[in-house]
Amino acid sequence: MGFDPRLLGDGERVVRHMRTHGKALILPAMWLILLAAVVGLGLGYMPESWNPWGSIALGVVALVVFIALVLRPFLQWYTTTYTMTDRRIITRRGVFSKTGHDLPLRRINNVSYERSLTDRLLGCGSLVFTTAAETPVTLPDVPDVERVHVQMTELLFGSAEEAEIERDE
Repeated sequence: MGFDPRLLGDGERVVRHMRTHGKALILPAMWLILLAAVVGLGLGYMPESWNPWGSIALGVVALVVFIALVLRPFLQWYTTTYTMTDRRIITRRGVFSKTGHDLPLRRINNVSYERSLTDRLLGCGSLVFTTAAETPVTLPDVPDVERVHVQMTELLFGSAEEAEIERDE
């Protein structure tokens, strides 16, 4: 799922397009492994007299758990994107009901980043934009946040041509 160029204005160019960091997929992956093990054990130890209804019930429960703990978080990660252009910051998220936010670069007074110890180990962090009129806008789980911070600073306080054009998917 790349960035739709129809969302750009005349002459606007994408500097960086990215999804949130993949750390959001660690827990769903663990749930998937655990779910597969439980279903395998359940089918293996299920008495023959319970078939076929026992297998069907186990499958239905496994499907509900899969949707809630694996598929939903994956889709949330997959549909959450951040796009930096030479004019604005574009955020999009959502599977069925989509939300988006555009923050014009001219409204940003300051850009900073925050990284917890876990974020430092995983190579991500939160990018924080301060504007004069609003509370700070935070983009959580930005991959390679220090490099993105430098690019953003160059866009805001240097010339737009200095910012390196890069795409991450």
